[in-house]
Amino acid sequence: MSAPTRILVTGGAGFIGSHHVRTLLGPGGPERTEVTVLDKLTYAGNPANLDPVRDHPGFAFVRGDVCDPELVDKLVSEHDQVVHFAAESHVDRSILGAAAFVRTNVLGTQTLLDAALRHSTSRFVHVSTDEVYGSVETGSWRESEPVRPNSPYAASKASSDLIALSYHRTHGLDVRVTRCSNNYGHHHFPEKVVPLFITRLLDGGRVPLYGDGLHVRDWLHVDDHVRGLELVRTAGRPGEVYNIGGGTELTNRQLTELLLDACGADWSRVDRVEDRKGHDRRYSVDCSKITEELGYRPRKDFATGLAETVAWYRENRSWWEPLLAKAAL
Repeated sequence: MSAPTRILVTGGAGFIGSHHVRTLLGPGGPERTEVTVLDKLTYAGNPANLDPVRDHPGFAFVRGDVCDPELVDKLVSEHDQVVHFAAESHVDRSILGAAAFVRTNVLGTQTLLDAALRHSTSRFVHVSTDEVYGSVETGSWRESEPVRPNSPYAASKASSDLIALSYHRTHGLDVRVTRCSNNYGHHHFPEKVVPLFITRLLDGGRVPLYGDGLHVRDWLHVDDHVRGLELVRTAGRPGEVYNIGGGTELTNRQLTELLLDACGADWSRVDRVEDRKGHDRRYSVDCSKITEELGYRPRKDFATGLAETVAWYRENRSWWEPLLAKAAL
């Protein structure tokens, strides 16, 4: 019998990382897989996200920092593959202070890559974002487009992408980069727009809408994102970048309307606020590469996914209410 595949998942207590871990170790996941989560448990990391797999014999959790070279070296040496989610990811926070974003997103990635190179890690999946491309007025960004980030967060992720790809081109390390569009779904820390609006509206509060509300984003359910990630991890090509999109483009005003309706609220609960500095007007990624090479297509239609997400937050106050005390939202 072959040995199990040992996967180190960084940032695995966060929104998307924990969903990936639950997928790997849950029903229908790959056979003979062991997963270790490395997470610093900052405000956005929640151990409860991993409760469904905590008793799985192939699961282990280590609290620690991806910038800790000794810890990272030890963990990477014990695993076959790395899936790297760990990142500071909130644009507004990066505008207020970029240092933590540069440290975690750039230095942390480099620390992991150095360890992966020393220990001949068989596969390194680097999870990134469509925000590295910057704004696009028409059409959609392909993976071959140069990165043009506009926020400190996006710039730190673009830097980490380039560093990761350089380890493939310089050293031959099997690095695969994914760039996803805006995610939504359950277990999402309530600082990003969808969970922020849902939790505030369910509590009878008010929600902010930046500028004219006509900024456009493509929405991707976390189920589809993780499915795309698994396709890249298991069948993608080394040294390649893969866009993963959801296929639902909405203005922020349209999204707000849908969230108000879903939560039984109206526009009287919306505050029009000054636009964010450097706010990208439109993101849109071309997913033809991952579709043609790996057969990816989003399966969750937005109406269903949004209704399920609102229902989850309505039914799981015990999960999100304590989190509101962890960060000033």
